[in-house]
Amino acid sequence: MSTISDRIVPRSGHGAWLVWLGAGAMAFLAVFTLALSVSAERLADSWSAALAQSATVRISAPPAELNAQTDATLEVLRTTPGIDDARVMSAQEQADLLAVWLGPDLPLDALPLPRMIEVFESAEGPDRQGLRLRLSAEAPGAIYDDHTQWRRPLIEAAARLRALSLLALALIGGVTGAIIALAASAALASNAQVIRVLRLVGARDRFIARAFVRRMTHRAALGATIGTALGMVSVMGLPSLGPEATSGLGFQGASWLAPLAIPILAALVAWAAAMATAFAVLRGVT
Repeated sequence: MSTISDRIVPRSGHGAWLVWLGAGAMAFLAVFTLALSVSAERLADSWSAALAQSATVRISAPPAELNAQTDATLEVLRTTPGIDDARVMSAQEQADLLAVWLGPDLPLDALPLPRMIEVFESAEGPDRQGLRLRLSAEAPGAIYDDHTQWRRPLIEAAARLRALSLLALALIGGVTGAIIALAASAALASNAQVIRVLRLVGARDRFIARAFVRRMTHRAALGATIGTALGMVSVMGLPSLGPEATSGLGFQGASWLAPLAIPILAALVAWAAAMATAFAVLRGVT
């Protein structure tokens, strides 16, 4: 079998380099596609988790009523099931939050800032609609914000990014299959005379195709393995955000196992593309 495959699919030449380089380049791109997808999803999950069990109450009221409405709001929050704790944010904490947007030198003392209350929800969370109704009755200036408007875009962005990454991986697989098919067609066409001789001595097309497909699959798997290894090394070399960072570009923990499936998938794509091309070409060789 190895002698036949050596004759039909030469060890060197443009076809061999096309398969190795094509599979390696596509595997390298696939690693980065996975890295970007995993990183963005991890970042969205981190942000969403940070906002999931926290909320704020903003109290906008005349100065004479501000303290009374703050006390009423705290009492409502403390007696609401699903809320673990609530505390009034200090003026410095509010200034620190606004400094990100307005700068540190803004004279916040001259601005009529609302009173902010930080709310910590339990895992099951409160009845938000009922809570808003109670607040509107007992503290008309209080507005409960559970950060839904911030969480929803993050979840949608993660879902779209996953879909785009799957589309990108499908395109990479399609290009890999096209490269294998092109190389397979060229190699078989250039060895048409050898194929005719094999048929004369009794070799069936399935036997010839298997010998050919095995060599092409090995080449694609080797190229994809090299490309995957280079891609993983490149991802490891990306800048880190620090040991305590929960996000950032790259793989973390068990996600490092995901790229290991790329050479296997590349070999399967190469086998399917080479097999289909081999039988198509062999039917045209008379």
